[in-house]
Amino acid sequence: MNKVALITGGTRGIGRQIAMTLAKAGYDIAVNYRTENEDLTITKSEIEKCNVKCLPVQGDVSNFEDGENMVKQVIEQLGRVDVLVNNAGITKDTLLMRMKKEDFEDVLQVNLVGTFNVTKSVIPYMMKQKEGRIINLSSVVGISGNAGQANYAASKAGIIGFTKSLAKEVGSRNILVNAVAPGFIETQMTDVLKEEIKEEIKKTIPLKRMGTVEDVANVVKFLASNESSYITGQVIQVDGGMLMWFFIRIIISNQ
Repeated sequence: MNKVALITGGTRGIGRQIAMTLAKAGYDIAVNYRTENEDLTITKSEIEKCNVKCLPVQGDVSNFEDGENMVKQVIEQLGRVDVLVNNAGITKDTLLMRMKKEDFEDVLQVNLVGTFNVTKSVIPYMMKQKEGRIINLSSVVGISGNAGQANYAASKAGIIGFTKSLAKEVGSRNILVNAVAPGFIETQMTDVLKEEIKEEIKKTIPLKRMGTVEDVANVVKFLASNESSYITGQVIQVDGGMLMWFFIRIIISNQ
């Protein structure tokens, strides 16, 4: 019997690649989506080519009842949830002085509260199994902050605190909880950036390139595997050393 992974926001970008990478590793995949579209059709088709099951589960992670129903559907149709990847997220970037109250609340509701909603629903099942992996997608912005992203940074910093706290609560049940903090990753979101802006970004990254969705997905696969069985409560940065360089520059400038 294959292990089962539930990925929220799993039909595009990093989420889709995580779903594909775990499918290739032999996991049956429950892929969460909000609106049925071509992205879902393509993702489901690609996953099934890996000779594993793919269960699309519709739901808005920001709604607690939707989170509960998603998890129940996975349990009923696939029998268990071994890995939860909280990937669903949104951005509504602008400077705080221009940010609407709704823009702040909406980002926290999806990114942070959404992570709580689905995790809260899956924990009882993992406790019965006496095993589980919860992997939360944070961001380097949640560590360093970023102008124009106060709402996004707050949500991703909150995910880090949530991850570390939950890891302490459920570790004795063999449930491991970790976070992955990507840096600048080549996705549809970054495709809109002008080439000159991308080149300036690369200058701040020691590896001198932007990350790929595969870079992030491979770390998630490791955290989902038995090879990570003594790792919990950690935040793994997938940023090409960008944040390290950021802090080094701060230290040098203050000397």
